[in-house]
Amino acid sequence: MKMIVRICTCILLAAAAVSCTDFEELNKDPNKPTQTSPQLLLTTACWDVFSEFDNFQYESRMLVATDGESSEQFYNWTRGDFGSFDNLRNIQKLEEESVRVSSDANLALAKFFKAWYFYNLTIKYGDIPFSEALQGETNEIYTAKYDTQEDVFVGILNLLKEADTLLEGNTEIITGDILNDGSLSKWQKLVNAFRLKVLLTLSHKPTIGGEAVASRFADIYSGKVLMNDVSESTQINFLDQSGSRYLNFNSSSFGSGLYMDSTFVQKLIDREDPRLFVYCTQTPNALKAGKAVTDFTSYEGGNPTVQYSLVNAKAVAGNISKPNSRYYDDPVCESMMLLGYPEQQFIIAEAILRGWISGDAVAEYNKGIKASFSFFAGQASTKGYSSYLSAEACNQYLLNSFVDLDQAPSVDMKISYVITQKYLQTYFQAGKTPFFEQRRTGYPIFETAPGVTIPNRWMYPQTEYDYNKTNVTEAVTRQFSGKDDIRETPWYLK
Repeated sequence: MKMIVRICTCILLAAAAVSCTDFEELNKDPNKPTQTSPQLLLTTACWDVFSEFDNFQYESRMLVATDGESSEQFYNWTRGDFGSFDNLRNIQKLEEESVRVSSDANLALAKFFKAWYFYNLTIKYGDIPFSEALQGETNEIYTAKYDTQEDVFVGILNLLKEADTLLEGNTEIITGDILNDGSLSKWQKLVNAFRLKVLLTLSHKPTIGGEAVASRFADIYSGKVLMNDVSESTQINFLDQSGSRYLNFNSSSFGSGLYMDSTFVQKLIDREDPRLFVYCTQTPNALKAGKAVTDFTSYEGGNPTVQYSLVNAKAVAGNISKPNSRYYDDPVCESMMLLGYPEQQFIIAEAILRGWISGDAVAEYNKGIKASFSFFAGQASTKGYSSYLSAEACNQYLLNSFVDLDQAPSVDMKISYVITQKYLQTYFQAGKTPFFEQRRTGYPIFETAPGVTIPNRWMYPQTEYDYNKTNVTEAVTRQFSGKDDIRETPWYLK
C-alpha cells in the first residue's frame, strides 16, 4: 500500500511540474514579445528623433499664423509635455537588446539617442528626471527624482563619450539604419559634433562637472573625428511611400493660415540671400506684377507682434509670402539634417571667436555657409533654383557687408554674424535649435510686442504635478524659488 502511495505521489508531483511549466508557457503572450531585434528598434529610433523638429517655427520668428493666435508666436505659452519619454522608452529597449546580443555599435547609437533626447528636454525645462528615469520596468521607480541641470549635462556628455568609445575602430555591420546607411564612421562624427554642440550650449559656464568647458571642447576638436563636408551630415531622406514621406507633406495648415514672418524674411532680404527663393514664395501681388523670382522686393513677411487679424488682412491683400509650396506638396521635399556639417562649422567658428580653440574663424564660418548653399542646391525639390545657389552665387553672397565676417567690427558682432547664419540655414531643419540659440546668445534679435519678453523655458507638465508632485515641486523650489514660470532662468543660462 505504501508503495502505491509513493508511486501516486511521484506521478502527481511530476504532473504538477509539467503543468506549472505548461502554465508559464501558456502565459507568454506571443503578441507581446519580451525580446526583439535591435534592427527594428533602430529604424523606429531614427524616424522618431525627427519628431523633436516639429512646431518651432513660430517662436523662432520664421512663420506667423493668420487664422488664430499662436501662443508660441506671442510668447505666452504655459506647460510643455514629456512626450519625449515615450521615445526614450524605445531607446531604453534598444540599449537593452544591444547588450543582450553584444552589439557595441547599436549600444553606441542608443547612448547617442538618449543624450539627444535628454539634451532637448533639459534645455526646454531645466532640471529633469535623468538618473532614475526609465526605470519603471527594471527597478519599479515610477516617480523619478529630478537631477540638477548640471548633473544632467554631465550625464549627457558621459553618454556621448561612451558612444564615441564604442564606435572607435568598430567594424560591425548594422541594419535598420535609415539615417547613415550603417556607416559607423558617420555616426561617430555625429556623436563628436554633438559633443561640441552640448559644450557650446554651456558658453555661460566656465566649468561642467569640475572641468573647464573650453578645455573639454578643445580636446574633442583636436583629438576626435568630425565631419569633413556636407555629404557626411546625418540626415533622413524621405520616400514617396506611406509612412516615409516628408513630415509636412499635405499639411492643411500650409494651405490656410501659415505665412512667413517678417523677421526671417527681412534678414534674408538684407543680405540678398538667394535661399529666400528656396524657402518661400513671392507675394501674390509681386507675382501678379510680373516681378522676377530673384527680385528681393517680391517678398514680404507678416509682423509677428500684432493681432493675427491684421496679419490676415495683409495676407488677403496679397502682400505676404507663404512657405514655398514644395514644403507641403512634394512628398520627398528635402532631406532633413539631424545635425549637419553647416551647423558643425558654425559651432567651430564661434568657439574660435570665444578663444576656446585656435583657428581661422572666417574660414570655418565660410565653409558653413557654402555647405548650406550646397545642401539646398542638391535637393530634388530645388532643381529649378540650383542656379541661384551656385558656388559663384555663394561667393558673391560672402561679400555682403552683413555676411562678411571680416567686416564685423567686434568679437561680439562676429558672433552675431555666426549665430545669424546658423539661424538662416535652419528653416524647417533644426527644431528647437534657433530658439534656444537666441536665448543663449541674444542673436538674432526677435521682435516682441510692447511689454513682452521672450521666455527661457516651458513650465513642467501638469501630469508631473498629478503623479510626481514631490519631485517636481522640489525641482521648482531648488531652481526657481518655487515659481514654475516660462520666464524663469535655468542653470545653463545663468
